[in-house]
Amino acid sequence: MTNVIGQPLPRIDGRAKVTGGARYAADFNQKGQAYAVIVSATAGLGRITEIGADAVSGMPGVIAVISHLNAPRLAYGEHKGVIDPATGERLHVLQDDQVRFWGQPVAIVVADTLDHAERAAAALKVAYAAERPVVDPTGLLASAVIPETMRRGGDAARGDADAALESAEVKVDESYDIARENHNPMEPHATIAVWDGDRLTLWSKSQFVINEQAEIAAIFGLPVENVQVICPFVGGAFGTSLRTWPHVTLAAIAAREVGRPVKLVLTRKQMFYITGHRPRTLQRIALGAAKDGKLKSLIHEGVGETSRYEEFIEALTSVSGFLYSCPDVRTRYRLVKLDTGTPTYMRGPGEASGVFALECAMDELSYKLGLDPIELRRLNEPEIDEAAGKPFSSRSLMTCYDAGAERFGWSKRDPKPRSMRDGRLLIGMGVASASYPAFHAPSSALARLLPDGTAEIEVAASDMGPGTYTSMTQVAAETLGLPIESVRFSLGRSDFPPAPSHGGSWTMASVGSAIRAACIAAQEEAAKRAIADQRSPVFGASIDGVMWEEGRLRRRGDTASGQAYGDIAASAGGPIEANASASRDPDIASRYSMHAFGAVFAEVAVDPDVGTIRVRRALGTYGAGRIVNPRLAASQCTGGMVGGIGMALMERTVLDQRDGRPVNAHMADYLVPVNLDIADIQAHFVDEVDPHVNALGVKGLGEIALVGMAPAIANAVFHATGIRVRTLPIRIEDMIA
Repeated sequence: MTNVIGQPLPRIDGRAKVTGGARYAADFNQKGQAYAVIVSATAGLGRITEIGADAVSGMPGVIAVISHLNAPRLAYGEHKGVIDPATGERLHVLQDDQVRFWGQPVAIVVADTLDHAERAAAALKVAYAAERPVVDPTGLLASAVIPETMRRGGDAARGDADAALESAEVKVDESYDIARENHNPMEPHATIAVWDGDRLTLWSKSQFVINEQAEIAAIFGLPVENVQVICPFVGGAFGTSLRTWPHVTLAAIAAREVGRPVKLVLTRKQMFYITGHRPRTLQRIALGAAKDGKLKSLIHEGVGETSRYEEFIEALTSVSGFLYSCPDVRTRYRLVKLDTGTPTYMRGPGEASGVFALECAMDELSYKLGLDPIELRRLNEPEIDEAAGKPFSSRSLMTCYDAGAERFGWSKRDPKPRSMRDGRLLIGMGVASASYPAFHAPSSALARLLPDGTAEIEVAASDMGPGTYTSMTQVAAETLGLPIESVRFSLGRSDFPPAPSHGGSWTMASVGSAIRAACIAAQEEAAKRAIADQRSPVFGASIDGVMWEEGRLRRRGDTASGQAYGDIAASAGGPIEANASASRDPDIASRYSMHAFGAVFAEVAVDPDVGTIRVRRALGTYGAGRIVNPRLAASQCTGGMVGGIGMALMERTVLDQRDGRPVNAHMADYLVPVNLDIADIQAHFVDEVDPHVNALGVKGLGEIALVGMAPAIANAVFHATGIRVRTLPIRIEDMIA
């Protein structure tokens, strides 16, 4: 009963999801609701000169046409959630005639049915004084700027990396280009808005319900408590629902203007415009080494794209400072401002892009040195985090390589490029390191012990699919000593105790620790009630003289059966509640560098005649602290690895240089991996005990599995073909010499 953590339990919410019982944002239909459809700008930059609202207002079912000409002036009060860019100001939707990027919302049409709203939106004529936008960063590198939030201490250096590179015996100095990507989760963004006087309820797809609550309250000038956000399930997100995008505001505007509930669901095409993207990045990696393979110099320079109205920054160069031992290191990060929407976090943000460049350069260096790629990494394994000057709280990278190499059969690899074949196909094996920070954010949770012997847990977290309902229930069940079926976990409401965003690979560490703390607090409260109850077998005992064991309270040293939660709650006349918070000890955080690590192996087959590339198998081995549910953890990692296949070989959002229009804003031309693209993918975990990261000893898994996959594939492609490709995605054209 008590050893619940570590068990590969099936998903508690699995049946609801496969039978249609799970309700997503667009499923919360309201009586009398209207439907809103966004009209998106068909100019990439400029000014709106005319909106033909009169011509569509009389169309069947149309209730309202709302644009900057008649939209309410909103407060847009100050609000910067932890997920929002620190510099710049979010898009003020329908507040002026300016067009800042292709696809920007310029109007909304509200009608009695979705069909009527779509027809009217398609008929609405909007004229523009258009200008040519700038959407390609390649010609603007000289004008790249230091992010405002990094102006003091943003660039990092130790030693003299440039001088060390100049004198190095073996060098690699190359550039890498990673395409813009869009998230494309299965569930589109959706919001249903209902006003009751000055109180607003939103059923809205969100990875961060309390941030959405605060953002919408600030936009409309409302007290935070007047906004309620509800989101029990998220059908995939990968970061795109971390921020509160303009469609949420538009749904609320429409509902207020027409005086009835309004439902707004984005089209797949609109999700390429207004809900963020992984920014295109341009990078330079320069490595200098001695002939024995020891690194002497590491230079990592990166440029990312951002919008003109906000500065989006990500951890593009962060891993390079600590992944390997090197005395002379310099990193630099810059932004190019373009006429696009603001990018946002996409699974493995920054780390996935930066590690691609670093790990491809390390692979290239291994060939120049004549060393096995794993041996090169082993030679440069650091004893401490040399960037921070701290010991690692735990670091299992080499253990991951050892275990992964054995499982994958790395020893069977012929190191010579283009030397391995399966019939006419060229076979290649590649490897790469992965790392992601072991983040932790303050979180709260509520535990409630009921008279029927069950427990309820509430927290304003989200679940976009990794199994949060199950893993959190496991934490509560083990802490309370109850069977899984006696614990009910609820999330996804902004009126629950506050929790951090469901992103950044910190949900299990942050929310799980808070749930543990709330359960312990509830036990303490129940013990106090029992000790004060003359009918209790522990009446009159001291708090230190009692103990909980398998869900029962007894005196220490007493072998009697004790008193169960339900009995204590029943005697108390009702539920016993406790609200508790958990955060990382700042003293411990200042003493250790905390990261998860992994080793990723990939095997590809390349058809030399037509250039097609297929990942035949992949294996990732990870050191991520305590694994709460191995089944869910493996599912998380294999999902991340699939995303890495997309990043390496398929995903690329192409913009028309004339107007900034995404020309492949649909699933026919924006390619993602499907079942036929996925062969044998395995995820394994090494035993890792880390007492420093948090009370549960867990590290995040949501993103590290994507981080190393693309470079492992790229390195395997080189081994198969002898062709080194430094751009993503790798295409058939790259394989045809």
